[in-house]
Amino acid sequence: MQNGVARRYKPGSISEWLRQHIAETIMANIIIYGFLLLIFAITFFPFWYIFVLSLNDASAPTYGQFMLWPSDFSLGSYRTVLQDEEILNSFVVTVGRTVVGVPLTLACVSMVAYALSKRELVGWRGFNLYFVFTMYFSGGLIPTYMVVRSLHLIDNFWVFIFPGIMSIFWMILVRTYMEGMPKEMEEAAQIEGANDIQIFLKVMIPVCTPVLATVTLFSAISHWNAWYDSYIYTYKDSLKTLSAVLVKILNQFQTNDMLNTSQQLANEQRKLPVSSESIRMTVTMVATLPIIVVYPLLQKYFLQGMLIGAVKG
Repeated sequence: MQNGVARRYKPGSISEWLRQHIAETIMANIIIYGFLLLIFAITFFPFWYIFVLSLNDASAPTYGQFMLWPSDFSLGSYRTVLQDEEILNSFVVTVGRTVVGVPLTLACVSMVAYALSKRELVGWRGFNLYFVFTMYFSGGLIPTYMVVRSLHLIDNFWVFIFPGIMSIFWMILVRTYMEGMPKEMEEAAQIEGANDIQIFLKVMIPVCTPVLATVTLFSAISHWNAWYDSYIYTYKDSLKTLSAVLVKILNQFQTNDMLNTSQQLANEQRKLPVSSESIRMTVTMVATLPIIVVYPLLQKYFLQGMLIGAVKG
């Protein structure tokens, strides 16, 4: 490279070339970081705006205003939402389905992935085709509802767990990751007398932490944000999830229906001037913040698991 520079520039112009190169590098960095900052602002501002409105005094007029911070700080909307029985119950149901559903999904996905990572398994190709087929073709909504009803899962908490306990996409991620693991680890464990269950629990599971953390994050987000199964398969208010209640509240206010229970409690019992706008924004934040808090804890595993699980094999 020095010879190339010497041919293009005279010895006295090396400093000029360095200045030009530094200027080009700085300009390129400004463009790149400016573009990334613009994307961040576009994606982050809606969330920040909702957060600001949820913290703003509900009695203050905010319609059509551009706000970057609360004009009149107040926690009245959060007090109203967190004291509402329907929202608290839906929060418990959502936490319950997440705490129960994620470990069961993780167990099923990892066990099936481990079995299908063994190409010497009898019927290995047929099993793989069978599972992949279900990714592209399903029975449809009505047949699925009939199956769920025949299993007596309507208005049952387990309707949130069993129908979606297995994900073929997540299984393929874990299987691909396991296929990329050195076979010598399993062979060494077999020499020590370990059986398949011991190899799976003590050898494969510890080394598959990144991809399993990825599946955990996927499953937790899926359970936390799920509302459609609650909308279809449950009729009791005690089994409604937080996202289903949020959808109900949004639909009520968007169609100018009557005030929901939380706002009535605020006006009648606590005399808090809470508007429909603040209720919507506050419930949105309550439903969103927990999963946002969990994501940074699993981010490094998420990225590593996605890359290795998709590339290896």
